[in-house]
Amino acid sequence: MGKNQMVNKKTEKKIKCVVWDLDQTVWQGILAEDKSVKLNEMAKKTIIELDRRGILQSIASKNNCNEAMEKLRQFGLLKYFIYPQINWNSKYKSIQMIAQLINIGMDTIAFIDDQEFEIGEVQFHNPEVLCVHVRNLPKLLEWNEFIPNFITEDSKRRRKMYQEDIKRKQAEEEFEGTQNEFLKTLNMKLEIFSAGLEDLKRVEELTIRTNQLNSTGYTYSFEELCGFIEDDNYKLFIIDLKDRYGDYGRIGIVLIESLKNEWCIKLFLFSCRVMTRGIGSIVLNYIKRLAKKNGVKLFAEFRQTNKNRMMYTTLMFSGFSKSDKSTDGYLVCEDLTTEEDPDYIIIKCTY
Repeated sequence: MGKNQMVNKKTEKKIKCVVWDLDQTVWQGILAEDKSVKLNEMAKKTIIELDRRGILQSIASKNNCNEAMEKLRQFGLLKYFIYPQINWNSKYKSIQMIAQLINIGMDTIAFIDDQEFEIGEVQFHNPEVLCVHVRNLPKLLEWNEFIPNFITEDSKRRRKMYQEDIKRKQAEEEFEGTQNEFLKTLNMKLEIFSAGLEDLKRVEELTIRTNQLNSTGYTYSFEELCGFIEDDNYKLFIIDLKDRYGDYGRIGIVLIESLKNEWCIKLFLFSCRVMTRGIGSIVLNYIKRLAKKNGVKLFAEFRQTNKNRMMYTTLMFSGFSKSDKSTDGYLVCEDLTTEEDPDYIIIKCTY
């Protein structure tokens, strides 16, 4: 492979997080040897543009943490990085930690470094990571892996939303009391509403990005989603969440095929950032009430993937069970009775 190519370009799956080295990458020089290192202007331009596109960014660097963080602050770049791993650990371990903290797959991470050895070690231990030599930086923004299908308002705010979530997690760790008592302090406001044309770019983005909490693993294109909202046999709901720390944005989708005597949830997904908030059960309760009001039987399609087991558990806890409707892939909710919604959240439904 030529020296002006990427080290490993195996797929064109969209990148969710770019992990940067620092010395001879974000800046020119080695900080431990020269405190007056100069900013790599191409790196700065790339960092700012990736942030605008909604691609998260972090750091895996062998450096003195305090000195490196201060230098990033001086360069005006510190705010762009979440969960930076600046230590003396192997970089492949730092990347594994970043993936765990953000809760994303290794195959959605790109790593940029100047040293062939570091790139090779990461590639050996984390073969799914897209490794890029810094010499390829001038062309990186043109690669398809780094170009989202759409750049939505939620995309532009993604890094800030994760930073708000870091504050939530810190507050939860420090809180002395039960989880329910902590949730009451968040002042959460949940809204469930029918999707409009202006929402569909974000809906498509959610279906592509959400793998763990997706009941079928299906993804839908913008054109397919347009067809659903124009078809009277389908209902497409969006879930939005806010709390005292900020706006989570659009965090969930429910697609229902609504026939005369039965409804079937064809897609149910929500962001892993709200996994511990009970949002899944709250939304399913809402759908159950709607089904009961309309006098229809309620089914849910479930297709197991290697990541979505938790969605099956959520459906089962909400009263769904295996159905005779099909030999595979369908659950039924025989009892549409629901309990009261939890008192730690305000729910607004506009359908």
